[in-house]
Amino acid sequence: MGNHSDGTPTSSDAVAKAGLNEVEKFQDPGLPPHRLRLADTDPRAAKRAERQVAILFGISVVGTLLFFFAYFGIRLDDTIGTLRMQNLFLGLGTAFAMLGIGTGIVHWAKALMPDHEVSEERHEIRSEEDRQVAVKIVDDIIEETGIKRRPLIRNTLLGAMALAPLPAIVVFRDLGPLPGDKLRHTMWDEGVRLVRDPTGTPIKAADVTIGSAFHVIPEGLNELHEGKLEEKAKAVVLLMRLNPAELNPSAGREDWGYNGIVAYSKICTHVGCPVALYEQQTHHLLCPCHQSTFDLTQECKVIFGPANRPLPQLPIKVDSEGYLVAQSDFHEPVGPSFWERG
Repeated sequence: MGNHSDGTPTSSDAVAKAGLNEVEKFQDPGLPPHRLRLADTDPRAAKRAERQVAILFGISVVGTLLFFFAYFGIRLDDTIGTLRMQNLFLGLGTAFAMLGIGTGIVHWAKALMPDHEVSEERHEIRSEEDRQVAVKIVDDIIEETGIKRRPLIRNTLLGAMALAPLPAIVVFRDLGPLPGDKLRHTMWDEGVRLVRDPTGTPIKAADVTIGSAFHVIPEGLNELHEGKLEEKAKAVVLLMRLNPAELNPSAGREDWGYNGIVAYSKICTHVGCPVALYEQQTHHLLCPCHQSTFDLTQECKVIFGPANRPLPQLPIKVDSEGYLVAQSDFHEPVGPSFWERG
């Protein structure tokens, strides 16, 4: 700011003065006038709104009970119609349970809770007096909700909220029993023959040539009787033959193969996809889902991708007739890591 040599104000002075004048002209319009609702002036309207909120919370309770009726009361049979009916009532029950609480709270806030606007300066809570002021504000909020003087709304809300989570708890609990040690064991055992999938033909060591790969299951699992499909999914292995000089077995695994023939779980240790691609030149096994790559010459060590542990190896040997058989089950759980493994 300053003056010209002739004493006239500079342009910056003029701009600053104009801005100051505008600030002086500004007047805080304040909050808009508060418009009272019908429930604010008519006790009967307030009582009617209270009953409406309670009805909505009651609808939530009925929806939860409908869910339990469909879940426990409708017995499933072999007809698709019964299953569709149960799913319909399960969906309707869940929808009414959630919708009743949501719309009830919204209607409560719009019709009965104070809706006037307030403005106040924000400040840090530092002293005991300020803390008491904050507690007072919380108490005022609770008082404004009217939950203390409206027992009908309070009780129906508590009932609805107490019942609403129960369907989720029941559904999650019904996902099935805890697996126990089932994930640690498969149908492989000592003396179980390796057979081709899906024909079930036993495999002799002489049938496996260098560079070949077989999809193998335990003998007897080629016939998918009831309850066997999951067992087959856990037990599938890949059988391959390499030059024995290219294998590097660790201590204790020297006899897990036979003359260069080795067997490894087909289930990727990332998320359980089937490892079905074998590169003969590099001796790599690839998972097509997320490109995890395992080196067959290093006991299927992970050399690329998101998998965090090697494919489990199935110890094999040859029986008196020349057929390949398992020495035992896998020595570790197959498939992706689960929570009990840490």
